Amino acid sequence: MPENILIIGNGGREHAIVWKIAQSEKVQQIFAAPGSYGMQQVSKVKNVELDVKNFKASEVAKFCKHNKVSLVVVGPEDPLANGIADVLLAEGINTFGPQKDAARIESDKNWAKAFMDRHNIPTARWKSFDNAKEAKDFICNAPFPALVVKASGLAAGKGVVVASNTSEACGAVDEILTDKKFGTAGETVVIEELLDGEEVSVLAFCDGNTVKAMLPAQDHKRIFDNDKGPNTGGMGAYCPCHLLSSRELEYVQKEVLEKTLNGFKKENIKFVGVLYAGLMVTKDGPKVLEFNCRFGDPETEVILPLLDSELYEIMASCCEGTLNTVELKWKDGLAAVGVVIASKGYPETSTKGEVICGIQSVTARTGYEVFHCGTALKDDKVVTNGGRVLIIVSLVPQLVVAASKATEACGIINFNGKQYRKDISHKGIARSILKSGKMTYKQSGVDITAGNDLVGQIKPAAKSTDRKGVMGGLGGFGGLFDLNAAGFVDPLLVSGTDGVGTKLLIAQEVGIHDSIGIDLVAMCVNDILAHGAEPLYFLDYFACGSLDVSVTEQVVSGIAKGCKEAGCSLIGGETAEMPDMYPPGEYDLAGFAVGAVERSQLLPRIQQIEAGDIVIALPSSGVHSNGFSLVRKVMRLAGAKYEDVAPFSKNHKTFGEELLTPTKIYVQSVLPAIKTGKVKAFAHITGGGLVENIPRILPKGLAVELDAKNWSIPSVFAWLALMGGINETEMLRTFNCGVGAVLIVKKEDSHAILELMQPGASVIGSVTKNQKQVAVHNFSEIMESSMKLWVPQLVKFHSVPKKRVGVLISGSGTNLQALIDATQDSTKHIGAEIVLVISNKANVEGLKRAQTANIPTKVLNHKDYANRVEFDRALHDELVKAEVEIVCLAGFMRILTGEFVGKWKGRMLNIHPSLLPLFKGVDAQKQAFESGVQVTGCTVHFVDEQLDNGAILVQDAVPIKPDDTLESLTKRILAAEHQAYPKALHLIATGKATLGGNNQIVWSDN
Repeated sequence: MPENILIIGNGGREHAIVWKIAQSEKVQQIFAAPGSYGMQQVSKVKNVELDVKNFKASEVAKFCKHNKVSLVVVGPEDPLANGIADVLLAEGINTFGPQKDAARIESDKNWAKAFMDRHNIPTARWKSFDNAKEAKDFICNAPFPALVVKASGLAAGKGVVVASNTSEACGAVDEILTDKKFGTAGETVVIEELLDGEEVSVLAFCDGNTVKAMLPAQDHKRIFDNDKGPNTGGMGAYCPCHLLSSRELEYVQKEVLEKTLNGFKKENIKFVGVLYAGLMVTKDGPKVLEFNCRFGDPETEVILPLLDSELYEIMASCCEGTLNTVELKWKDGLAAVGVVIASKGYPETSTKGEVICGIQSVTARTGYEVFHCGTALKDDKVVTNGGRVLIIVSLVPQLVVAASKATEACGIINFNGKQYRKDISHKGIARSILKSGKMTYKQSGVDITAGNDLVGQIKPAAKSTDRKGVMGGLGGFGGLFDLNAAGFVDPLLVSGTDGVGTKLLIAQEVGIHDSIGIDLVAMCVNDILAHGAEPLYFLDYFACGSLDVSVTEQVVSGIAKGCKEAGCSLIGGETAEMPDMYPPGEYDLAGFAVGAVERSQLLPRIQQIEAGDIVIALPSSGVHSNGFSLVRKVMRLAGAKYEDVAPFSKNHKTFGEELLTPTKIYVQSVLPAIKTGKVKAFAHITGGGLVENIPRILPKGLAVELDAKNWSIPSVFAWLALMGGINETEMLRTFNCGVGAVLIVKKEDSHAILELMQPGASVIGSVTKNQKQVAVHNFSEIMESSMKLWVPQLVKFHSVPKKRVGVLISGSGTNLQALIDATQDSTKHIGAEIVLVISNKANVEGLKRAQTANIPTKVLNHKDYANRVEFDRALHDELVKAEVEIVCLAGFMRILTGEFVGKWKGRMLNIHPSLLPLFKGVDAQKQAFESGVQVTGCTVHFVDEQLDNGAILVQDAVPIKPDDTLESLTKRILAAEHQAYPKALHLIATGKATLGGNNQIVWSDN
């Protein structure tokens, strides 16, 4: 039976609650008291006038019984603190919200702090006072920074002062106790220790016996950017907040939420509703700053859009005591950012009656929700009606994009005196990327897993070539050969071969060739050093299309320099000039090193490694020579050029100069350490990063635990992670992250070995017994401190407006797919986003393509309209409604009217399967195929009233081969179309090409 619900409240929080509850099919009617203009726009919602403050007269209970209300949801804290739940429950009405005794956890901070102490709930040190002098004496003499001053009662979220010094804290005491700024709410003040860390909100559903946490969120209390200005009720929030790790969330569940619930039970208090824990994540773990007894505002507005379960069912289960049977499900891969727009004068005052424009422009777009915090309808216009007016919530997969879009939308909505923060969620972006960034090495074209699989597959073939003297097999850092077993006397030879990967492409692009040879030597000799071998000689292989003697000389001089540093001889090499293999200006490198080691000093001594051994890190000079396919992809994604000054450079070097910093050669410092006999193993951190290379020197059953606080991570890695959206796991398996090599030694030998190392070497961990072979602690914490420096730059980058594109289709939509792929690939910088796909036929494949990409679709069947003009006008109206700026025809099998074409002149593109002006009309491929021409192709052009006659933007040629069939030719033309159409869209979206008044293309250098 459909249920009727009553919600108490009228703010953005309550708007979000009714929006979510209304999605349940089990809910028939939602009454809102007093409700708001915004709430009443939600289907099923009706505003009602109830004297909520006079609930003791049972007016609310009478209304519920008369209207068959089965559940009352109380939004704000005041009615709960005054006992509304007690009255309703006494009347037999289910109420989502705690009774008066349980609500004291928020309404009386003095009682709440004592409650936390009684039940051993982690919180800041504190003391309460009702005498101003005593409070100020405590502030000045406390054994901790007593700088947080709170009014003990309810003060609408504004009764907390976080002072910067004792004078400011004492001033806050005078305002609250002496000046009575908050009235009776300030009869007692709580003085707390100022904790250091990040604030995070964890809200939880509770039925009195079970408590279940929601996704963590972070509120932004201060009125101005960078947490400046006075406290407010909240200027924005985001969710999920990864500043609280999964391990810390488990701690909060057990040590905060469950302890609080058990404390209530011990004191015979039943808590039903939302328990809100405001936390500070300190170095000693999360600690409670405050508890609230209801949904937080604005956290609710970003948490509920991510909830995949039915909110009504959860609330009902809380009232019925069956929360343990309900699973909380959350939308995967989405982030929510909410930015509050406040009125002039807030938080001290508010401005009412200002006309608001632009709300509909935002709500019409996908991925946005607008919740009304303080609005009203006056003379058929939406006006401001409070301090916080609206909260704009953006929902997209990446937190940084959500932040950008929510902030951008605030710029679309306007009213006199509006104010909003432009840095909501910036504090969490770095950690979010490290936790859930999607960019991988594989996406840049390098598959580490496939490489590992290949080694396994080719081992048998390599094994078949064994002869006497061969030791070990594939997969080590170097190849070993036993001269004694081969009939020689004693030493072992160790060989290694390597290249420098796509770092070469950067050297070639920026014209710096004298350091890449050092990288080549380093990659080879560091590998054979992993077996304790002293490099003896080196050979190189240099391949090019056309020999440039100057370039080759620079490369080889770098190789020679590297050999000198490694103490080995450059005894030969091969220069191969292959014009058909490499284009002019390109070359490739490979190196081969051979070294020798005494049998007694052969590494790694895997059998001797044991738990308790120490891991020593040797610092890297930067990226070294691995991961450059991913580096280059990040450069494209960031729109950065190699000649630009790198923001992470300490010496104002360019990206090219920084990225070409040579790989460190570790021979000179490590060989003496090896010869002491105290080194058990050496690992060169190359492709695969820390997590793939260290296991190569570990025995089965043992692992290493590393602490990122113990080494310096170069800023280049923070920049790469942030701008590329690369998560922690991918960073650690792709890059060296500041550790170029590691040594494993006995704990008692670590000091002696460190003295032999280059400056910067440090103990970073130890060998342990662990299922995970490489555990790196505190990596995210260390990385995000550097990443935060460039968060504003990243948000600004994502804030560049994109042209809104509508695509018209009639069929399979392969060109639509090409446009989708290009516009959703951030590395292509198309400058456009597809916001609507319209088809004149239902159920075609193109619609499915759009829906898979989360693009709104619309079907307008031309047969439903009396004539072409009416159909085209309906088409135009839909495009305008979606605020489309550019129209792309992608297999749209309708001839458009002159009226429609005129409205979209200079803003509508079509693609044709021939090199116009040849072969116009249908069957263009067939016309070209049968004509005897040797070249055809495709053309992207502006749409003109005359068929296939508009100004040409892009043409791609396709040769007609002697053995072509019509089918094979059509297929290759289609492939060309998929390249040409995104190129053309990029040209007009970025303003590089426009249609002039004479129907000619006007080109711009922008």
